[in-house]
Amino acid sequence: MEFLIYFFIGTVALFALLAAIAIWSPRRTAVRVVALVTAALMMPLGYLQLTELLSRPKLIDFEWFEREALSAVVLGARFEEGEAIYLWLQLESSTQPRYYTLPWRQELAERPEQAVDDATARGSTVTIATPFSPKSLEELGNLNVEIILPPVPPTKMPPFEQQQP
Repeated sequence: MEFLIYFFIGTVALFALLAAIAIWSPRRTAVRVVALVTAALMMPLGYLQLTELLSRPKLIDFEWFEREALSAVVLGARFEEGEAIYLWLQLESSTQPRYYTLPWRQELAERPEQAVDDATARGSTVTIATPFSPKSLEELGNLNVEIILPPVPPTKMPPFEQQQP
């Protein structure tokens, strides 16, 4: 979401450049007006496309800005057998969760699914080390899934010192 305005500004700048070229070209006035109107209509269409993409899961291979993330907490997972693996991840560097999709592979789906089930039963969290590493998906054929147990509360309360008046 934080990059949306920059993408939109870039899109508007490109359409404005095309409109300027169309206006100054040695063509008939009708052709230049049609080019200008087309460029003007493409600007809101570009914005609508960008905002529509916000609700769609991104292919994990298309993550470029967070490619070097060391770990991510799995907030949710959905496994559509034969179709895709959907992951809702909280990255270390971001306050907002992100929605990703992986192509379906049985061996790739088994480990995260089992980890999510185990973590739910234990009340713990699931993390993925280097979630965007192509090495983990292509060479290893698996995600580096780890279950993080919650901290153990103290079993004995520390003694309180009596304060002297």
